[in-house]
Amino acid sequence: MLSNEDTLEYWNAVSFGKVKQRFKDRFKRVAQTKEKTKQILSKHADKIAKQAEEHERFINKVTHLLGVLGFGAVSFLLGARPQDIPYLYCLFFFTFVPIRWIYYRYKKWHYYLLDFCYYANTIFLVHLLFFPRNEKLFMVCFSFAEGPLAWALIAWRCSLVFSSLDKTASVLIHLLPGELDLFFWLVFFTIRWWDLAFFAAMHPQGTAQSQRVSWPYVESKSDLWTWLFVVPLVAYSLWQALYFLIVNVFCQQRLSRDPEVMTSYRELSKKAQKANNIWWRLSGMLGDQNRQFMYILIQGIFTVATMAFTVPIFMSYELHLIFQILKVSATTWNGGCFLLEVMPRQVVLKEKKKSETDKHIQTQQDEYSIVHENPMKTYNRTSCMCWKIQ
Repeated sequence: MLSNEDTLEYWNAVSFGKVKQRFKDRFKRVAQTKEKTKQILSKHADKIAKQAEEHERFINKVTHLLGVLGFGAVSFLLGARPQDIPYLYCLFFFTFVPIRWIYYRYKKWHYYLLDFCYYANTIFLVHLLFFPRNEKLFMVCFSFAEGPLAWALIAWRCSLVFSSLDKTASVLIHLLPGELDLFFWLVFFTIRWWDLAFFAAMHPQGTAQSQRVSWPYVESKSDLWTWLFVVPLVAYSLWQALYFLIVNVFCQQRLSRDPEVMTSYRELSKKAQKANNIWWRLSGMLGDQNRQFMYILIQGIFTVATMAFTVPIFMSYELHLIFQILKVSATTWNGGCFLLEVMPRQVVLKEKKKSETDKHIQTQQDEYSIVHENPMKTYNRTSCMCWKIQ
């Protein structure tokens, strides 16, 4: 017969087992609910993206109209209330990024949203919305905006094309933190040189105006290099480590199963191999098996060089202004090249593909009608021939 201690231990074990099973069931239900929600969202995203493709021409016209109207609106805002430009950037980010996720999810490009530009833009939002007066965080964001993101416009040949929502969003993601599009001046340029809210900090009482001409004010060169170069480089290294873990470790099997899912490395290597350009040759210096490592190394060198260049830009209004003109000119030039050279070829290819698809569907319909719609005519002809022979 069991003692009281044995009985108590037995019931404790039973209770623990029930609680453990209850938690397992709950976690299972949560996982199932999460998976169902994910499937529903993916299904709706695919449906919306497919409908958008079917009405592509109309959407492009609307996008072009809104882009041109935005030129006047933002130009007015820049002159009337330059201090509100950062909040306009926040509105853009919260509007365009969800739209881009829907479109990219349908195209299997959603891993692009893990790129450094989105990581940096998230930090910009945190700074603008929660810590707008933090000088150190501003300098880190300035380094991101006027360093890797700004030069990526040129390196990636981003094109400002109002009739293409995707291309416009690509330009704005890289351009908005430093600049607000072809029609905007830059967020950080405005804050640093033009924002009325910071004029009091530029010339505090008892300070000569010639000593402080912008916000934030940095007295020592060591602080300048620390917050414009060292700290941003550490933040970039953290992103690179997280990106490698997510894409190359956690999601490696899925990417291996589906070669249509695109990442930045896949797209760059594909384009570089097709063009057989200098980037393809550089990435192959250590052999094909080490191309991804070389890609990370080249990107790291690019980031170090562009971040170092933000120091003289930060100290000079004239140099900063010239750099903005260069960025806008590059994206506008690329946009013109796209409109006059690339887009006509794309339209011809789309029309050709559509014509071939329609022709194939029409052929299938004709074959179906012959087989399924006229069986009685075929039977009657056969019967008549048999009767005549008899």
